Amino acid sequence: MADWVTISSLSTAGGTLVLAGATFASVRSANRAARVAERSLLAGLRPLLVPSHLSDEPQKVHFADGRVVVTPGGGGAAEVGDDAVYLTLSLRNAGSGIAVLHGWHFYPARNTDLERPDADGFRRLTRDLYIAAGDLGFWQGAFRDPSEPELAAARDAIGRREPVSVDVLYGDYEGGQRVISRFAFWPRDDGSWISGVARHWNLDRSDPR
Repeated sequence: MADWVTISSLSTAGGTLVLAGATFASVRSANRAARVAERSLLAGLRPLLVPSHLSDEPQKVHFADGRVVVTPGGGGAAEVGDDAVYLTLSLRNAGSGIAVLHGWHFYPARNTDLERPDADGFRRLTRDLYIAAGDLGFWQGAFRDPSEPELAAARDAIGRREPVSVDVLYGDYEGGQRVISRFAFWPRDDGSWISGVARHWNLDRSDPR
């Protein structure tokens, strides 16, 4: 005679197992969909700074002490004043989200090191700089403290018309997806400076290379 109690228990257990399997598959599918949606959202917020075009209009960059530096398209400016060194770059945001600039680090020579620099050593910007997606903008920095060895090094390199480099730290408007981009300044015969980008490092996600 059939043991209906045992059969009922086995059927219930089998049904529970099937339901658990379906729930697990549903959760995995939902997690994958959420990750895809998150990546799509972040891609829509992601900035990427590159040098502007040579055909772009010059930009007037104002400094806190009243100095105005004209920065040509596709280039930068490096000027030595009586009490300060002024640096600017004309930039374009090739990404799909607003770029919020955070800080910078200057090198009084062309830096070809492939190791990602430490973001903790960057100088913070003293004004908020934003560059909209696909739009033109700029970066600016200055050395003012005469006791800083960086000021003397920058003044000497610029005075000798030698190539210099600057790392720019920026991210999206929510403070994430931070990137460090390394730009170079090369002197031109007409006294101006042309710029180029050498490297991009991601801080909050994997590098694409």
